[in-house]
Amino acid sequence: MNFTLCSSSSELRYPFVEGLPCTNKNMLESELFVKVDNFNNKDKNRASNHDARKLVMSSNLMPQPLKGSYVGKKHLQEPGQKLEFVRTLLIDNYDSYTYNIYQELSVINGLPPVVVRNDELTWKDICYYLYEENAFDNVVISPGPGSPTCPADIGICLQVLLDCWDIPILGVCLGHQALAYVHGAKVVHASEPVHGRLSEIEHNGCRLFNDIPSGHNSGFKVVRYHSLVVDVESLPDELIPIAWTSSVDALSFIETHKCDVPSEFAAGSFSRKVKNGSYSPFSHSGKLQSEKVLMGIMHSTRPHYGLQFHPESIATCHGRQIFKNFREITEEYWLSSRASFLQERNFDYTACVQIPHVSRLFTEVPRHRQLVNNANGQLYRKASRSNLLENSEGNRSCSGMVDMVNLLHPSNGVKYLKLKWKRFKNLAGQVGGAKNIFCELYGHHKAENTFWLDSSSIEKRRARFSFMGGKGGTLWKQLTFKLSDRSDMTLKGRGFLSVEDAQGSTKSTILEEGFLDFLKKELRSFCYDEKDYEGLPFDFHGGYIGYMGYSLKVECGALSNRHKSGTPDACFFFADNLVVIDHSSNDVYVLSIDEGCTSKTPYLDDTEQKLLSLKTSATKEGEEPNLQALTSSQCQASFLADKSREEYIKDVDKCMEYIKDERFLRLDRNGILEAKPIKGTVARGATLEEDEQHKLQLQYSEKDQAENLMIVDLLRNDLGRVCEPGSVHVPHLMDVESYATVHTMVSTIRGKKRLDVTAVDCVRAAFPGGSMTGAPKLRSMELLDSIENSSRGIYSGSIGFFSYNQTFDLNIVIRTVVIHEGEASIGAGGAIIALSNPEDEYDEMVLKTQAPAKAVMEFL
Repeated sequence: MNFTLCSSSSELRYPFVEGLPCTNKNMLESELFVKVDNFNNKDKNRASNHDARKLVMSSNLMPQPLKGSYVGKKHLQEPGQKLEFVRTLLIDNYDSYTYNIYQELSVINGLPPVVVRNDELTWKDICYYLYEENAFDNVVISPGPGSPTCPADIGICLQVLLDCWDIPILGVCLGHQALAYVHGAKVVHASEPVHGRLSEIEHNGCRLFNDIPSGHNSGFKVVRYHSLVVDVESLPDELIPIAWTSSVDALSFIETHKCDVPSEFAAGSFSRKVKNGSYSPFSHSGKLQSEKVLMGIMHSTRPHYGLQFHPESIATCHGRQIFKNFREITEEYWLSSRASFLQERNFDYTACVQIPHVSRLFTEVPRHRQLVNNANGQLYRKASRSNLLENSEGNRSCSGMVDMVNLLHPSNGVKYLKLKWKRFKNLAGQVGGAKNIFCELYGHHKAENTFWLDSSSIEKRRARFSFMGGKGGTLWKQLTFKLSDRSDMTLKGRGFLSVEDAQGSTKSTILEEGFLDFLKKELRSFCYDEKDYEGLPFDFHGGYIGYMGYSLKVECGALSNRHKSGTPDACFFFADNLVVIDHSSNDVYVLSIDEGCTSKTPYLDDTEQKLLSLKTSATKEGEEPNLQALTSSQCQASFLADKSREEYIKDVDKCMEYIKDERFLRLDRNGILEAKPIKGTVARGATLEEDEQHKLQLQYSEKDQAENLMIVDLLRNDLGRVCEPGSVHVPHLMDVESYATVHTMVSTIRGKKRLDVTAVDCVRAAFPGGSMTGAPKLRSMELLDSIENSSRGIYSGSIGFFSYNQTFDLNIVIRTVVIHEGEASIGAGGAIIALSNPEDEYDEMVLKTQAPAKAVMEFL
């Protein structure tokens, strides 16, 4: 094989060619192509006749330096200088990590990329935007499930790689495999699937790896998620191998980041050495030796690159540098080879880009939705100072800098809410705690129509506040939603909503657009004064509190629900009166919201009297309060497993064939989104020594690390869809937290919510929680539906609140007893990866059910 090695000081130069090749390939059906030079001398301001598909700009979000004389052509300050912005078309192969790439490119390029899925644009569309409108400087092809040999998995990407030979392109994972496949290489099954594990990388020093070390112990470690690889022996001469693994075995995250791993937990690969430190990946024929896995390729005459690993992963070293290098490759390519052509480009690289008929974020959004709503952090700050943003529907959303919020969202049934509250210092401890308060205020009549979110675990700031309340206020109502028998993407979660008001009257209606659309409209109808809740240390001030079942996934991108839930798919109270207990200070807060202005506070006054009377007649020490709702007649009962041990192990095996109380999401008043996935669980030990041993076993478990890393990258992607570019970060990665019965591995992901998205938009972007689905999320949910024999119901869904001021806090329903129509059920399962052992997975599932089952059985 003939190839050319590139050093950091020398790079391939790509010849200037006037137009696209018009070669008809057997494997792809080529449509009418457009020559670049046909448009150089035409009027740049003429209207296009290509289905009126004109890229639409929004001047209110345009950076100030781009306005005026800069509009209408690429701005080059001086010959040879770098471009101010680089415009990327990011093709999404329905992957769960695409928006991690989006976030990285937004920071590196100075402008967010435009994201399109691989089946949303035709080849004619691609040609139009790339060559007639000259709208993009480069293309990035995302990872994705499946194989480049399957047209349904790869979509338009093969034709882009084949015919867009004069556009810089970077393919990641599936995109890398597609680059190899389209030029004749074979894509085969890897010797073993690698998901959430790391490898040290050697490279040839080409431009893509500029300023990045190479080889064993160099510090260049990357994350891999793949079960297919490019067969290096099948590479054609025009494809050059540029990166490969430096050792045979993949490593765990801890092995690559800790130098003090206890010997009993270190894998054999951790101590593996490369002979003489200079092992060559090439055989005498110039091919990679078989024990090395090909990790990168480049085309010899085109600006096309492919990477098998994931540079966007949180655990990949030097990932951002790779994207920076690709930007520089793009700049050098255009400025040195096509500077005159580049100056003719007639696309304004603004902060807001629209492509008609292409959707980006949410499945319910019309196809004309903006693909990129904002640009970079600088633009967001400018938008914030101006207080207003234009959204895709032409409405304006308030930034929260004025006193009365949502006045610019007039709608039918708009409500002007007024919050009043009182604080009672140190009262909780004086009345015997939260349980006594709940029993006194809400424990009568079997505690019907009440709620209690108990969060008394204040160590390590896990939780601090408990919220409780019940029916009684004039604004109280209960929403009960059930999906229709046939709920899929064509019906967008169509279902039946029942609303019971404070007077007991019930109305039913059909929601054509689904429950989340209804909830979004409800929250946007509230107007309020931010000063009302100044001084409150928590974010729930009244609003909707309840649960969303797992089946609502059809409103968040999933294609369908194979099984129908026996419980309602969503149920929420609108809580206008509530009590909040601060377990850190023992303070008790009483809150009440009313519609309009009134000086009367009957709920506050009545609750104050009950609390003060409870203080004077506190329960005697050792005496438990009586709660009717928790009484039960003596009966014989037990839990029955939905599947036997053998059936569960068989299902785990099925999952592995496809491998090629956790916080779900929280939004606080400062617009910070937070997710805290739990992946990895082990029982507490009987002694201190055994307990510490179990904790270390979890901490250094390669399987649990791989699970956790995979879900962290997935949730970074989900938050990246709705957060400001560059704001998504991971302050805590794979921390081990200890609870009463188990140790768990927990990570924390945070980001700053964009101003143009709502609370419900954030939930829709991430629901169901990735720790309950796996990745890629959409494909995983399809496979799970085919394996599981019943609906998950509330299990794997979320319980929590949406405050009337659009903050929210939702958990993931795990280790939870659900009582419905006289039957108690507990859902449990586990994440299945290539390293899973079916018997161990069954034992872990049983462990997760023991604590809630024991609580029920002891009570009975």
